[in-house]
This record gives sequence, C-alpha cells and structure tokens, in this order.
Amino acid sequence: MAPRVLLAGGGTAGHTSPLLATAAAVRRLTPEAEITALGTPRGLEVTLVPQAGYPLELVPAVPLPRSVGADLLRVPGRLAGTVKATGEVFDRVRPDVVVGFGGYVSVPAYLVARKRKVPIVVHEQNALPGVANKLGARFTSRVFTSFPETPLPSSRYIGLPMREQIARLDRGAERAEARRAFGLDPELPTLLVTGGSQGARRINEAVSGAADELAAAGVQVLHAAGRVEEAQVERGPGEPPYVTLPFIDRIDLAYAAADAIVCRSGANTVAEVAAVGLPAIFVPLPIGNGEQALNAHPVVGAGGGILVDDAALTPEWVATAVVSLLRDPDRLTRMSTAASHLMPRDADEVLARIVLEAAGEAAQG
Repeated sequence: MAPRVLLAGGGTAGHTSPLLATAAAVRRLTPEAEITALGTPRGLEVTLVPQAGYPLELVPAVPLPRSVGADLLRVPGRLAGTVKATGEVFDRVRPDVVVGFGGYVSVPAYLVARKRKVPIVVHEQNALPGVANKLGARFTSRVFTSFPETPLPSSRYIGLPMREQIARLDRGAERAEARRAFGLDPELPTLLVTGGSQGARRINEAVSGAADELAAAGVQVLHAAGRVEEAQVERGPGEPPYVTLPFIDRIDLAYAAADAIVCRSGANTVAEVAAVGLPAIFVPLPIGNGEQALNAHPVVGAGGGILVDDAALTPEWVATAVVSLLRDPDRLTRMSTAASHLMPRDADEVLARIVLEAAGEAAQG
C-alpha cells in the first residue's frame, strides 16, 4: 500500500519551503506516495502548494500564545472547531504519518495525530524554536532541526530541507549563464541584494544609496527590491549594471551570479546561502523574538558571513564595508569555504527517509 503522508505547515515561506522540499524528496524516493499538505487560508501555502502539484487541505488558523504552558494547552478547547476540522481532514486522508514544520496549522495536526496514535515527525527551521514545534516535540522522539544548537529536547540536527535546484547548485559552473540571464557583465564583481519576498526598505535604501560608490569600485548589483521604486538606480554608459527587480523566481541563478549577498537572515535564506557557499552580509529583521540573529550566528561564527544590525545598515556602511568585501577575492573565497562546510545539502532526502520509515512502521503496526 502506498504510504500516506500529511505535511502540516504554512503561513510563511519559512514553513512552506521546507515542506515542499520534503514532499518532493518523498516523491523521488517513493513515487507512489500519497502526499497531502495541511494549511490555513491566510498563508503562502494557498498559492505555493497547488503550484507544486500537491493536494491542499485548509483549516482555520489557530492563534498561538508566545510560550508553551497552560494557555497553549487551552488553545484546542477555545478553538475546538479547528481541531474538529483537522480531524475531518484525517478522516479523508487517513495519514500514516504527520510531519509538522511549525506555524498555526501544526498545533491541531499534532493534537489530532497524538490522539489517533499517528506517528509524528517534527522539523524546526529556526535556531529559536516556535511554540508549535515546542509542543510537537513533546509528542514524539522524531524531532529534527535546521541549526546545530536549536533548543528542542532529543532533537537531531540535519539541516534545512531545500529545493533540489539549490541543494545541487554548483555556483562556479553556473556563473556565466546566470549573469547572462540577468543582463550582468560576466566578469565584474557582483552583489546580490534581497530583503525577502516583500523586500526591505532599510536594505533597499542603504544599498541603492551607495550606488555611486559601488559603481566607482566596479561592482555590479542584482537587487530584488520587492518595491522597485525604493531601489531605482540610473547608471550611465560604461558603468557597471544595477539591475532592480521586484522578485527573483530563479533564486538559484541569482546565487550563482553573485559573489556576495546582502540579505535578511530568515532560516531559508541562511541555510541556502551557506549551503551554496555564498558569502553573506546578514541584516536580521529588527522585530520578533530575535530568531533571525540566532539563525545567522552559526554561519557568522564559522567565518561565512557578517552580521550587521538593521539600524547600522546605512549607505555609508555599504560604501565602505561591502565595497571592501567585494574587492577582496581571497576573503570571499575563505568565507565561501567556511559557509559551505557548515550546512548540509541533503536534509530533504534525510527527512524524507525518516518520514517514509515512520509511515512504514505505522502501516505494519
């Protein structure tokens, strides 16, 4: 019988991307596997999961308290309808295993799976675990993390499941084609800039504000700005290109084109740039509970990245620190080597094998 796998996660790309990478790895290992995603109507999964070709079941979002405790345990009582809807999904899908990636939807998935004795696999993408996965980790011994020091009991560090086109990327081999694809000069030092799917005003203004100094240093820029009006740069004839786009679909090609990146330090970004050996200037999001800075710490500590506070990222800082980095190929090489040796590239397959093993044990039991 084909294994039936229910993958719970969503809300942000941080939850949805590893979910889809794991689904793809399960499908490669066991093509007949029946894969279903569980999400909420308000998350990115509503678009991304159907685009990837997987069935998506939706249940109402569950607002979560900030910590594990009595208030969290009262959540299913206050929102019994969500748990009931999740149970109805279980009735239809009849999963052999539930895999949770965190976010609102993982809590009812963990609670229903525990009640029905369905095996649970937990994967936490951030260095600082979210409340949903803190709960899920209490229900299973199969707990896995993207970063080596994530404080979850009995967890095992395997890295972050990422898309195959990134996990298998050879930046050097793809560089020339990648630069041509974006209209960049094949020979010039290249800076990639991204603030995430929505862009980041601070990053946009700081880098575009240093455009003259970057040009004078012979540095070309590929800038995914989200809002292109925040990073419009006019370059004259003979000056290095400054290419501004709202969003980059083929981020693997952007990684290949670049010698360094200025970026936020969400879990996906940190794991991807480290795995492909792209030197990074991490600018953690200045809101939340500090998980973005913690995500960057292993890479920065190993010498593969630089950490700069959001408030400290100014055009003047870019004009000095970033220009200096882009003009130092030996330092870039050292950073690339340090980063690429830190982050596993096979987490998608490792997690997929664990998921299929759990499903097999459930089917036999």
